[in-house]
Amino acid sequence: MTIQWRYTTHDNLGILSVAGHLGGDAVDRFTGAVGWVTARGTGPVVLDLTELRGWSAGGQLAIAQAAQLLAVQGRSLELAAIPADGSIVPDGTCPPILVHCDLPAALTAHQVSEEQRQWRTADWPEERNAANQSPR
Repeated sequence: MTIQWRYTTHDNLGILSVAGHLGGDAVDRFTGAVGWVTARGTGPVVLDLTELRGWSAGGQLAIAQAAQLLAVQGRSLELAAIPADGSIVPDGTCPPILVHCDLPAALTAHQVSEEQRQWRTADWPEERNAANQSPR
């Protein structure tokens, strides 16, 4: 099983939403999504895990690596709605990762009103689709 992702930009904030299971077979796809985010946004990135069904140790490591990549660019990674099966335990080289209980709390913390643009994988869950789409 792999993941699907959606990236939404707001004023100086990006939301990367991930659905599915972030296991070893999905790490490359996740890394590609993070590359998409770094090329198209500015400011902090909230990783929305509301639709994530679970993650492996490799998936958690990929998230920690994304935090490091964003930190090099002067950006931070924050998490929203982490899976019930645990949280990321970064090593000493990982920048701090702020955790929000859910996406609305993260949006409130950043005083976000409405989205500006959105991209997503073709198989993003239908109830969450938006008009703007990206290729796979």
